[in-house]
Amino acid sequence: MSTLSFRQRVSILRDTKIRHTKEKLEQAGYMDSDDHATIPLPKGYKFNAIKTGDGPGFYGPIDNVKNFELMLDTSQVYVDPMEILCGRWSEHLQGYRHNGVRQYKKVDANLDEKFDLYGIIPGIGADAHCACDYEIGLSLGFGGILEKIQHYRSTNENESNTEFYKAEERTVIAIIQFIDKHIEKIKEVLKKETRPEIVETLTDMLAANERVRYHSPETFLEACQFIAWFNIVSRIYNRDGAGCNLDVILFPYYERDINAKIIDDDKATFILSNLILIETHYYQLSGADKDDNDRTNKLTYMILEAAHWLNSSANLTIRIHDNINPLILRKGVEYLFTDRNGWPRFSGDRGLMNYQKNRGATKEIARKRIAVGCNWMALPGMEYPLNDCVKINTAKSFELAFYEMLDCTETEPSVERLFEIFDQNLKNAVEYTAQGIEHHMKYQAYAEPELVMNLMMQNTIEMGQDISECAIFKTMGIDGVALGTVADSFAAVEQRVEREKLISWEELRSTLTNNFEGVQGQRIRDMLKSSERYCQGNSLGDKWAKRISETFSAHVASREMPNDIQLVPGWFSWSNTIQFGKQVGATPDGRAAYAPVTHGANPNPGFRTDGAVTAMASGVAAVQTNYGNTCPLQLEFDPKLSKEEGGIERVEQILKTHADLGGTLININVLNKEKLFKAHENPSLYPDLVVRVTGFTSYFMVLSPEFRQLVIDRFIDGM
Repeated sequence: MSTLSFRQRVSILRDTKIRHTKEKLEQAGYMDSDDHATIPLPKGYKFNAIKTGDGPGFYGPIDNVKNFELMLDTSQVYVDPMEILCGRWSEHLQGYRHNGVRQYKKVDANLDEKFDLYGIIPGIGADAHCACDYEIGLSLGFGGILEKIQHYRSTNENESNTEFYKAEERTVIAIIQFIDKHIEKIKEVLKKETRPEIVETLTDMLAANERVRYHSPETFLEACQFIAWFNIVSRIYNRDGAGCNLDVILFPYYERDINAKIIDDDKATFILSNLILIETHYYQLSGADKDDNDRTNKLTYMILEAAHWLNSSANLTIRIHDNINPLILRKGVEYLFTDRNGWPRFSGDRGLMNYQKNRGATKEIARKRIAVGCNWMALPGMEYPLNDCVKINTAKSFELAFYEMLDCTETEPSVERLFEIFDQNLKNAVEYTAQGIEHHMKYQAYAEPELVMNLMMQNTIEMGQDISECAIFKTMGIDGVALGTVADSFAAVEQRVEREKLISWEELRSTLTNNFEGVQGQRIRDMLKSSERYCQGNSLGDKWAKRISETFSAHVASREMPNDIQLVPGWFSWSNTIQFGKQVGATPDGRAAYAPVTHGANPNPGFRTDGAVTAMASGVAAVQTNYGNTCPLQLEFDPKLSKEEGGIERVEQILKTHADLGGTLININVLNKEKLFKAHENPSLYPDLVVRVTGFTSYFMVLSPEFRQLVIDRFIDGM
C-alpha cells in the first residue's frame, strides 16, 4: 500500500466532513447557522439535563457545571486515524438552558411590550459573545489553570464566590477527564493500525494529548491540540466561537519546532488544516502592532494554505492596514477566486481604530481588538461586548413614525416631520434596548456564568467573578437593522411625494396599507422603486442613509449606562432580516409587507445595474458608525473576470478602497452565478458548495430555502 501524503489525508478528511454534513442534514433538517464541523449524534441519543427547581431550564454555577460534566461524559469520543489532532463535538448545552436569564429573572411586562413594539432583540441571556486570551491558556495548560483556580480559591474564597470557584474547578477537571477518554481511544486505534505514516501521527497525537492534559504546550502540535480542545469544550458549554490572532500566537511554537527540526512546513500545514477542520472558530490573520508594524509572518500564508488544502468552510479574516504586506492581501484574494468558499474575509484597520473614541481605549487597545465573530470584534480576555446579540429593527421605528404622522390632524405631513417622529422613535428604541442590557448584566453572572471562557480571561479567576462582572471593558454592541429599507423609504417619499408631487400622502398610505394591490398599486410601487436609492452614489438614498446612521449612532453612544458599561453602535442583522421583515408592513421603498428588510448596512437588492460592487464599497463606507464596531459590507457576486483576466486586481482594489474610506469589515463571496442558482433549485447537486451567509460560512445544501434566498437576493452579476 502506498504511503498517504499529508495533502491526500486532508482530502480524505474533507470527504468525511461532507459525509457528516449530509448525515446531520438527514438527522436534524436545515441548519441555518455556522458550519461547526460537528459530528452526527448517535442514533437514539438523548440528553437529560439536570434542571433547577420546577422550571424547564437550569441556572447558577453549580447546576451549569453539573450539566457540562454530564454532557462531556455522554459526548462521543472521536479519534480519526487520518488526523493528527483529535476531538469533536455534536451538540451544546444552550438548547437545554431555556433562555437562562429570562428563566431566572422575568423581564418587566411593560419592557417586553416595548421590545415587541420597536422590534428589539435585547440580548437578555445572550451567551459567549466575548473573546478569550489564548495566551493565558497556552502559558498554563489545563493543569496550570486548575492550579491557578485552587490557589486563588484558597486565598480569595468567601460567601459570594464559593460557588464560582467550585464550579470553575469542576469545569477544568471535567475537561481533563474528557481528554483522558480520548487518550485511551488513541491507544486502541494505535494497536490496530499498521500503516507507518498513520502510526507515526497517531503516536504524535497521543504524546500531545498526554502533555496538554496537565502541562502547558511546548510544541506546535501541542499548542494546536490545546486550542482545539478549548474550542471544542467552549462550543459544548455555550456556543463560543471566538478565536484569536492565530498566526501571531502560534508563530513562536512554529519557529521553535522548525529550528529544532521537529516539524517541516508540510507537517505544520497538515496540523493547521486539522485545527481548522475540528472547529470553525473565527481567527484573525495579520494586522498591525501598536507601532503600526505589519504582523504578517510565514504562518499567515501557511494558515491560508491549510484552509486551501481543506477547501471547505473557514472563518479567517485578514486585517487590512496602511502597512500591510501587499503579498498577503493578494494571496487572500487569490483564494477567494480559487476555492470560492467565502473566505477569507477582510477587516479595515482605519475604521476599527475608531474604537479609541470609547472610554479608556488607547491606540494599543484598539489594535488588540480583533475579528472573532460574524460581524464582531473583541478585546481578547479584557472585554465583555455582547456583540451580535442586540439588534433594533429601524424599519419598525419608521413604520410607527409614518402612521403616527399621518394620523395627526394638527400638523401637515412632510418629510422633515416624518424624520422628527422617526428620530424620537429611534431614541425610544435605544432607551428600551439599554434597559434590556441593564437587566441582562444584573443577572447574567449567576444565571449563565461563562464557566469555560472565564478560564482564559483577565481577572476572572483572580477576583472570583464572572467576566460579565469584572471585564475591563464592558462595551455593549447595539446593531441597527434595515438601513437600506429606511433610507430608500425616506428617499422615495422625498422624491415622489414631496418634490415631484406624483403621489399624495394619502395615496401612499392607502397603497402601503393595501400592500401595492391592483394595477394602480403596482404602478405606484414601480415609481417608488425607481426613485434614487442608497448606494447609487450621491443620491437621495445615500443622503438619507448617512443621516440615519449618524442619528442612530449618536443615540446609542450618548445613552449613559451604570457600572462602567458603554453602548457602541453598529449596523448588522445576521439573519434577522427575515424575522424583522415579518414585523413590518409594506414600506415606501417598494418592499412588500412582511418581506425581509435589508441586510445590515447593505443597500436594497437591485439598487443599480452597473458598477454595483464599487458603488456599494463607497456607499457602505460612508455610513459607518465610527465607534469601532463594524458595519459590514456583504458582497455576493460573480466578477465575470477570471483571476487571469484581472479579477484579482479589481477585487483587491475594491477591498483597499473600502478600507481606506473607513470600512470596517467585508464578508465576501466570489461565486459562479450558474452554479449558485442551480444549487438554489437543487442543493444536492453541489454538496461541496460553501457560502458566507452573513458573517458565517455554511454548506449551501444545509440552509433552509429562506436562507438560501438571502444569498440569491443579494447576488450581483459582474463588477
